Amino acid sequence: MEPLRVLQVVTIMNRGGLETMLMNYYRQLDRNKIQFDFMVHRDVKGHYDEEILSLGGKIYRMPQIRPGNYRKYFKLLNKFFVMHPEYRVVHSHINENSSFVLRAAKLAGVPCRIAHSHLSDLGIDLKLPFRLYARYMMKDNPNRYFACSKNAGKWLFGKKLSESGDITVLNNAVNIKEFKYDDTVRQHLRNLWGAQDKLVVGHVGRFNKQKNHSFLIDIFKAIHGRNPNSLLIMVGDGDLRSTIEKKVKDLGLSSAIRFLGVRGDIPQLMQAMDVFLFPSLFEGLPVVMVEAQAAGLRCVVSNSITSESDVTGRVEVLSLKDSPEMWADKILAVPCTRRDTSELMRTNGYDTETMAKWLTEYYTSHAI
Repeated sequence: MEPLRVLQVVTIMNRGGLETMLMNYYRQLDRNKIQFDFMVHRDVKGHYDEEILSLGGKIYRMPQIRPGNYRKYFKLLNKFFVMHPEYRVVHSHINENSSFVLRAAKLAGVPCRIAHSHLSDLGIDLKLPFRLYARYMMKDNPNRYFACSKNAGKWLFGKKLSESGDITVLNNAVNIKEFKYDDTVRQHLRNLWGAQDKLVVGHVGRFNKQKNHSFLIDIFKAIHGRNPNSLLIMVGDGDLRSTIEKKVKDLGLSSAIRFLGVRGDIPQLMQAMDVFLFPSLFEGLPVVMVEAQAAGLRCVVSNSITSESDVTGRVEVLSLKDSPEMWADKILAVPCTRRDTSELMRTNGYDTETMAKWLTEYYTSHAI
């Protein structure tokens, strides 16, 4: 019997939070029962593309969703679903733009149309009016509603639907076995960085406005001023990386900060960290915070992040209005002791091995 093929709709399969979450589930699924295919909206190759193909998935490329090409895009969507009647489940992760994909899926008679919210805010830019329009168009184009947190569900789908109980919170689960503490890995990396006896502060995130890297550097400057035997590890890439690198150089912190770029060994890198710093302006429920807690790390995060992200009781919250010095005081006061959090992660539904079975049953039962 052929597996049920589920179309996952994303922007590009790079190493971002929702993409990593999808791959965590994909690797754990029984692919004799469920197979993922991907509709992406970039011409360039994504970091996970090769792995997707190796697992038996297909990748379909669509143009970027821009206000100037809505009409062309809608025609392409309609054509796609006419040509691919095999999809009984469409699971869209492009936030407000999911309304467009799921409208075409609805016209084609797809029985299970899932809109999945991964953010709790849009931020403000020139595209905001079009994004608000797309969110307004959500209406009944989806017939199933997922979110990474209660706040993310309320933001995209509205208060009424949020209070109805019709939104399913699908946890951003991880493979907790990958994050089990390994002292050999820790010592190897710390030796590589020349950080054997240093306080290692870690951050993982794309270099964009949302992640608030400029404030993060201000925090680390205050940390380093109090404890010169400290090191900041920054993992990720993005449009603002060069700006942040210049700020680090201008502050004379280049020797105390490592820019590691996009990495595929996040579980290993987290073994070498002592504390995880995450002062984002807004988030849904960030996968990387779940990963940090799976690694047993203490996390110091902004109050813009939902309290649901504290899965293990190892999260300290500060206001973005607090000074960098106040953040530094908190980080330096946090004990850097680790804890095996694996049982807590399983109990709270953040282990992909358990949650992949639930997702398989959900897709199967709603594909009719």
